Amino acid sequence: MGPPLRRLLLLGEGNFSFSAALCGAQGTHVVATCYESEEEATGRAGAARSIRRLRDRGAEVLFSVDCTKLKEHFLPGEREFDRIYFNFPHCGRKAGVVKNRQLLARFFHSCTEVLAQEGEIHVALCNGQGGTPADQPRREWHNSWQIVAVAAGAGFILSEIHPFKAETVDGYKCTGYRSQDKSFCVEGALNHIFTRSTAPLCSTPVSCKTQLGSQKVSFQVPQVLVDKMNRGFLEENSNHPVRTIKEKLSAGLSQVFPLQNISSCLPLLHQGHPNGVCHSNIFWVSLSPGEAPSTEEMSQELANTALFSHFGQDTDQNVQEGCPVPKQFYLRPSLLPHAQAIIKKRAFSPGTLQVLSGPVFRKCRITPHSMPVFHEMLVVLAVSRGTENSCIHMLVDNIQTTMNSLHQGVSGVKPSISLQEATSLGAELNDFAALERQLGEIQHFLCVGTEPDPSGSCVGVIRTAPDELKSHELVVVSASLNLDLLAMLLCGISDWRMLWTLDRRFLRQFPEGELRLFKSFSLYPPSYVHDVSFWVPDGEEFDEVAFHTLARRVSAETVVSIQLRDNFQQPGTGRRSLCYRVTFQSCDRALGCQEAAEMQLHFRQEIQQHLGVTLR
Repeated sequence: MGPPLRRLLLLGEGNFSFSAALCGAQGTHVVATCYESEEEATGRAGAARSIRRLRDRGAEVLFSVDCTKLKEHFLPGEREFDRIYFNFPHCGRKAGVVKNRQLLARFFHSCTEVLAQEGEIHVALCNGQGGTPADQPRREWHNSWQIVAVAAGAGFILSEIHPFKAETVDGYKCTGYRSQDKSFCVEGALNHIFTRSTAPLCSTPVSCKTQLGSQKVSFQVPQVLVDKMNRGFLEENSNHPVRTIKEKLSAGLSQVFPLQNISSCLPLLHQGHPNGVCHSNIFWVSLSPGEAPSTEEMSQELANTALFSHFGQDTDQNVQEGCPVPKQFYLRPSLLPHAQAIIKKRAFSPGTLQVLSGPVFRKCRITPHSMPVFHEMLVVLAVSRGTENSCIHMLVDNIQTTMNSLHQGVSGVKPSISLQEATSLGAELNDFAALERQLGEIQHFLCVGTEPDPSGSCVGVIRTAPDELKSHELVVVSASLNLDLLAMLLCGISDWRMLWTLDRRFLRQFPEGELRLFKSFSLYPPSYVHDVSFWVPDGEEFDEVAFHTLARRVSAETVVSIQLRDNFQQPGTGRRSLCYRVTFQSCDRALGCQEAAEMQLHFRQEIQQHLGVTLR
């Protein structure tokens, strides 16, 4: 028995010439329909001939089919179509853009009930009607049919767009101009191909288990991270580009240094107060009731996971002096504490490269390259004092070689790596580099650039800890790399959120871990702009990172930009008012106008409740 037939549904056919051209293709079953009655349809020039041709080839021809009520025209077992065509939809006569938008909206909602899960919707529109950048010339947004935003309201994303070439469709003749048996101009027309989007994220609270000391504990995952815990990007069976880059870097380094991968499960949680790191950048969590470790275990955890001693010593000092241990827990913002534990236990050989990797968590502002979670690769090496600079250059040269080999496989823009003195970068630090600086003193920034910006952005930092081993002969050198930023640069991914998408079309582009230039499956996603203004509480410093984190949580990461528009101080009272412009846009799933508006209302309520502001 052969594969099942691909079912094609054609709507709003005028003279059925397009259906007749598709009919007869091997492995397909065509259902051709029109809105008019059979008597009206057959009166069109050439329609009767096309209908006979369709029926002779085994196609179904249906009349009086309303594209906004498709479910009513097909029995339950006949509702799954692999492809739905709607060429040049129009309300008829002199209907304006608003009525045609409404027609498309009802059409897309109707398609949700008859389209197969992996099916496609093909909508051909005349030049300029769609309102996307592919239209040339492009109409003003309010004067277009806004097809991508309309489709998003029903849960569809635009996955492809290409010219509608009427001349390549054998026998096709467009008809129906203003509901008449007249043709119309299709020069510059575009075919828009829509697919189903993944569903919105569920807001149900999620718990996660992890090791803390000698005890397994559970904690509630911060809402903004529920879809990012335990994703397994670095596991053996993963073909995620983040893992591919990590494995290639490790393989390259192993040719120069003896290498040991730290494969044991590194705890996600730390306890206490992280030194040097601004508290607003930390994801604080609460353990499930009755699961807090004993004071002795927590003290040991503090001692084992203190940051490199020259990065800050207060936490370690509290343990040594027997001070009460605060029962606060937070998701690790770095793998440095785990490297510190290895160094303290002397569980390594000088000259051997220790490689640690895993996700780390940091609250940050919203930008396309600022991520609240990313995969860190930390390499640590003890070398002879006086040789640390040559060791650093060996590390960087090796990383450059690996990056060049990866670039050849991807065939993108060739990356260039530069080692920049920490003192040479100031206000232009990206969020990754700025928080790394909070973690402790940095000697060098590792920057990767591509044309037209060869200076690049920081993807790693290099530190030396001259006194860590309390040895006159050895110095510890460490390099911390942001694997997610490297994946974005190498694969041409413009938005960090795409690395975490639940849509399987992302990983399908990287079979067996092969790195390729990424091709977006969601084109021209609609954006929705809302402003919010409020009075800041008197005498308090406004926490902008908390403001951005609330936006992330409320919008399920669909806020793509937050810009300060106005900072006003009222004369006389000194009260301060801020106005922000919030832009909602999803990079991988459908986001409709109504959903964005509801998120904005929820956001206003949340900032009032959690930040104590007074809305204006």
